[in-house]
Amino acid sequence: MNPLSIEKRNLVLRTMAKLVEQERNQIILTNQEDLADYDGSDLAMEERLKVDDKKVDEMILSLNQLASQEDPVGVERFHFTHDNGIKVVNKTAAFGTILIIYESRPDVTIEAGGIAFKSGNKILLKGGKESLKSNLKIVSLWHKALEENGVSKDWVEYLNYNRTETQAFLEKPTQKVDLIVPRGGEKLIEFVKAHATCPVIVSGRGNNFVYVHEKADTDLALKVILNAKTAKISACNALDKVLIDSKLPNFEGFTAMLIEALIESKVEVIVDKSLENFENTKTIENEDIWYEEFLDYKIVIGTIDSQQNAIEKINKYCGGHSAAIISRDNEASQEFMEAIDAAAVYQNASTRFTDGGQFGLGGELAISTDKLHQRGPIGLQHLVTNKWYVYGEGQIR
Repeated sequence: MNPLSIEKRNLVLRTMAKLVEQERNQIILTNQEDLADYDGSDLAMEERLKVDDKKVDEMILSLNQLASQEDPVGVERFHFTHDNGIKVVNKTAAFGTILIIYESRPDVTIEAGGIAFKSGNKILLKGGKESLKSNLKIVSLWHKALEENGVSKDWVEYLNYNRTETQAFLEKPTQKVDLIVPRGGEKLIEFVKAHATCPVIVSGRGNNFVYVHEKADTDLALKVILNAKTAKISACNALDKVLIDSKLPNFEGFTAMLIEALIESKVEVIVDKSLENFENTKTIENEDIWYEEFLDYKIVIGTIDSQQNAIEKINKYCGGHSAAIISRDNEASQEFMEAIDAAAVYQNASTRFTDGGQFGLGGELAISTDKLHQRGPIGLQHLVTNKWYVYGEGQIR
């Protein structure tokens, strides 16, 4: 398909925003059918599946924000004039066709789809069976928005495949696919990586850590940990592990207060052997739990005797997503942030901010834990490749 002008892409996005508003009630009603069919076995998945008025507002905001942003395609990144007069220019370019495979979240059909479309790409969407009705409703609105602006419906296509059909498509695509973005749990990501025949952006596991440094403000630490753990357990930026420095003044009192506050918030608290005497906690039975992303009301708390040991432990077990230090010592905090191998590192703030919208990107396609080609939240400006334009007058080499 020939590229669409930025004016045409923006018209489609604004039309889609209007249609989502017009169909707000029907989207929510359709989603309630999906929720009624879901067995409720996974609390985090059920939370992601739900669409309410707040979610619809966020969908509309995302579309309007995308329509108002600069075109990420055709941006000059480098130019050079050769001694022989040849002019060389490097510009950003669309990937072509992007396949987004995702679980349970109907809002991905709009937010990720919108980012891929705005950046000049054809979109293939493959959602989970648990959100099929919601996704098909939203895709029908995409098609209406495209048609109202004289654009082919082929720019947005939904693949209603089961697992076997999806595997077959990944291994031998029936149409060209330039990039795949899986959004979901570790099993989905491993499944896509095992069978894909084109590049994959890995939106990996969270398993995020907070290290409470010996010079921490304990009131601040308590506030940050409670928010990062309990605000949204289904998010990949939620907190799963806490390391408390044994040199923290009033270590016992702070730890007791933290455990009590977490239990009051209905969080299951699992501790290492050094903390096994604290009431209403469970003791770690298998050290592999440090690798786990919970997506649940569950947390592991451990003691650490130095910042260096905290860094080593976090780098060994974390998912490469987010990690935070709570400390009034700015120099020690900077050393921690430089040494941690994660996409986002924090001083004195909740890991819940690792998000495209919160980072000023206006939304995200995914949060990548890979180091190529973009790490962390992938916004509109990142969802491009590049192309070399060379202008000559008969020069030969």
